[in-house]
Amino acid sequence: MIAVHPQFITDAAGKKVSVILPLDEFEALLESLEDLDDVRLFDEAKGNKEEAIDINDAFKLIEENRKS
Repeated sequence: MIAVHPQFITDAAGKKVSVILPLDEFEALLESLEDLDDVRLFDEAKGNKEEAIDINDAFKLIEENRKS
């Protein structure tokens, strides 16, 4: 678990409307979110019934599509 030490900005009524985090904590949260997204994408790909292709072939296809 990432420890966060937020500071809140409130409106005139005292309602919290924004948060301020130290940069290192914010970057750690972003990295964790990216890791979770990678896991989600892996699980999604694992459940995909399409035939897998070789990584080198995939790179070739990507390069061909990028050039056109």
